[in-house]
Amino acid sequence: MNLGIIIYMLGWIMKVEALFMLLPVGTALIYRESIAWCYLGVAAFCGLLGWICSRKKPQSGEFFAKEGFVTVSLGWIVLSLFGCLPFLISGEIPSFVDAMYEIVSGFTTTGASIVPQVEELSKATLMWRSFSHWIGGMGVLVFILAVLPLAGDCNMHIMRAESPGPSVGKLVPKIRSTAKLLYTIYFVMTVVMILLLLLGKMPLFDSICMSFGAAGTGGFSCRNSGQVDYTAYQQMVIAVFMLLFGVNFNVYYLILDKRFKDVFRCEELRGYLAIVAVAVIAIMFNIRSMFPSLGRTFHEAFFQVSSVITTTGYATADFDQWPEFSKCVLLLLMFIGACAGSTGGGMKVSRVMMAFKEMKKEIAAVVHPRSVKVLKFEHKPLGHDMLRSLNAFIIMYFIIFFLSVLLLSLDNYDFMTSFSAVAANLNNIGPGMSVVGPMSNYSTLSDLSKAVLIFDMLAGRLELFPVIVLLTPGTWKQIRRKKPVKAAGKEFF
Repeated sequence: MNLGIIIYMLGWIMKVEALFMLLPVGTALIYRESIAWCYLGVAAFCGLLGWICSRKKPQSGEFFAKEGFVTVSLGWIVLSLFGCLPFLISGEIPSFVDAMYEIVSGFTTTGASIVPQVEELSKATLMWRSFSHWIGGMGVLVFILAVLPLAGDCNMHIMRAESPGPSVGKLVPKIRSTAKLLYTIYFVMTVVMILLLLLGKMPLFDSICMSFGAAGTGGFSCRNSGQVDYTAYQQMVIAVFMLLFGVNFNVYYLILDKRFKDVFRCEELRGYLAIVAVAVIAIMFNIRSMFPSLGRTFHEAFFQVSSVITTTGYATADFDQWPEFSKCVLLLLMFIGACAGSTGGGMKVSRVMMAFKEMKKEIAAVVHPRSVKVLKFEHKPLGHDMLRSLNAFIIMYFIIFFLSVLLLSLDNYDFMTSFSAVAANLNNIGPGMSVVGPMSNYSTLSDLSKAVLIFDMLAGRLELFPVIVLLTPGTWKQIRRKKPVKAAGKEFF
């Protein structure tokens, strides 16, 4: 284990976080809030510690997949530990577990909150919560890759560990250039959304917060009522952009490169849009009697489907009060999630499609034992390593899921509360159902349940493997070749 390069990278993470904290500092100064000193003090301390850790680049540049997973996992933990300090120091969230839960929910783009009345928070804290979505959506380490020159293998291992989806590829020959391109697309789309919301006469502060949340597919709101008070135009802009940020960013690169045929050939994109269309139509049919017009029914169904499948978690209606069929559809969408390579969470559409293809192949093999069929996805053969990784992910996912539900059941809430809370946190969605529904929050859960959900949020955002590798004892063992021992003219190793 090359601890030197890991500490060096953690130092850069702290320096970048210190830089990002200047946004809530500026917000506090604009609104003349004394909490500016809390954010400024934490930013200074974080930046100083980061400088100490990264002032000297380690001589050994060895960086393998193990180091990549550990760096990403520890990076997100360090990011969260410093990110929650302003909540604690200011006293706005006095409990460490609650403060940690809130900021982890922000960085992992979950959007689940323990704050009963968000409008009682300072503007700086509201901005920091929403900005944490934007930071976590693309990933702080992807941002570092865009600005920090590192060795090629180091870049690739970090990119694979932090980027969502079963596989990561280069958009352009260099990983650093790929990271820059991804962040450019991300930034431009966010700015466009802010401008469209401003055209719809949404206040500037709300426009920025809502855009940060939609871009990172997060879910923190700056109003107690969520998105209910916004106009139909403003809600539709949010819904459309949630859907767009749930698309694999490779698609936007193909559009920029004018490779429109490749866009239409994208299997995952077609599957993603088909799932959205089917879900919207099914829910519309089920809730048609609850709204006065077909247009309003479509509006509510589309917003909720767009929010849940992209794991954003915004809500314009209390879907916990909808018919059971509609709730079941939304619950299924929680597990499916958005596309790989997007800012969304969940299992990802690509994994679901590959799992169905593998299942179909196995059924065909039973019927026709002598047949030989090569599985393909996105017009490329699915190798044994990819299928093995897919199966391991699914097994690990459900083991973590059911163990988490079991631990949450100690709070003695109803089954739907425990089940949907884990589904919402592991898939980085935010609102669950019943006690943790879209019009409620997670403040009533015990500290144990919150700690379990903090783990689930981190595991879900990092696609399970980096967190599991971090907790594996063998990861921290130094593997050294034993010296040969000579005996009777022979060597034993």
